[in-house]
Amino acid sequence: MQSVGIYEAKSRFSALIELVEQGEEVRITRHGKEVVRLLPVRRRPVITDEQIARELGQMDALHASIRPAGESAANSTAPDTLRRKGRAAAA
Repeated sequence: MQSVGIYEAKSRFSALIELVEQGEEVRITRHGKEVVRLLPVRRRPVITDEQIARELGQMDALHASIRPAGESAANSTAPDTLRRKGRAAAA
């Protein structure tokens, strides 16, 4: 973490941005009090439709494996029905 005054930050702005891009945190102060904090952007990974489908399949398998004993598949509301109609309409 680096701390700089406003005047210095104005003079070295491009260099400070480069530091932030490398993961460094920069604090800008006015009269010794922190007024700005520059942080690197945390980019979230993009999830693909294939990954979503795989995860939903695993959730369906888990749901099927924890169905109470004696309850048949015909008596329960399938997860696909809940997804298509919504919980309120399926109830």
